[in-house]
Amino acid sequence: MWVLIFLLFLFVVFSAFVAYKMVKPPRFIGDWTPKDLGHDYEEITIETRDGLKLSGWWISNEKNSTVIPLHGYTRSRWDEVYMKQTVEFLLNEGYSVLAFDFRAHGKSEGKYTTVGEKELIDVLSAIDWLKTKRPDKAKSIGLVGFSMGAVVTIRALAEDDRITCGVADSPPIYLDKTGARGLKYFANLPEWLYHFVKPFTKLFSGAKELNMLEYADRIRKPLLLIAGEKDPLVKPDEVREFYERNKKVNPNVELWITDAPHVRTLKLHPEEWKKRVGDFLRRYL
Repeated sequence: MWVLIFLLFLFVVFSAFVAYKMVKPPRFIGDWTPKDLGHDYEEITIETRDGLKLSGWWISNEKNSTVIPLHGYTRSRWDEVYMKQTVEFLLNEGYSVLAFDFRAHGKSEGKYTTVGEKELIDVLSAIDWLKTKRPDKAKSIGLVGFSMGAVVTIRALAEDDRITCGVADSPPIYLDKTGARGLKYFANLPEWLYHFVKPFTKLFSGAKELNMLEYADRIRKPLLLIAGEKDPLVKPDEVREFYERNKKVNPNVELWITDAPHVRTLKLHPEEWKKRVGDFLRRYL
């Protein structure tokens, strides 16, 4: 009897430990800057609506439109798989760029990540900064989000009238399924463990439950969805389900399914990604 109680205690402690590691990922900080891409930039601080300070870069450019690239879970603006290439691409297209680290990532304040829930506050606060500090460059505003950043892109399109359009690359639609798959993919843990880990992630981070499909009924703005057939975390059919639902109310939603793993379309098909995303942004920004 006592052995079973002890084993149960160990299981609970282990679940809490896994949850803690999930909501407090290691901070990824690199050493490249927009200067390496041939552009002057400013180090900026964005104060969020709930009192955190986010670290970022402001890169002014020729157009009066600004695009905000949004990184994924565990990454930051220094990511070299997709963020560096995206920033360079956007600058080459003439857009001003506002890049920042989400809460609990990179050099930004914040103890815990909520993987897309409170991160919406970060994006809205970044737009507040842009509208206040650089209004001449905020004639139109676009978002390009990856994974967690794609979740926030979708939510922000529905929540903020100041945003013109968005690109969501590898967006988790069923967050619980993606979380469970992540345990298996990154930590070689069984997917069923997520059901025991999830309550602790909510307890630590204070995150609220997200239903991404409800946003499919609300978005009326131009949205480009990108999904990969080899994505171990987000199934293309889940993104397609969102697309088909949003298409009923949004004539300007597009879906592009590739053969790439998670957020790797830009890496594997850089020219096609840049052409599709570039055409999309030129049409709507």
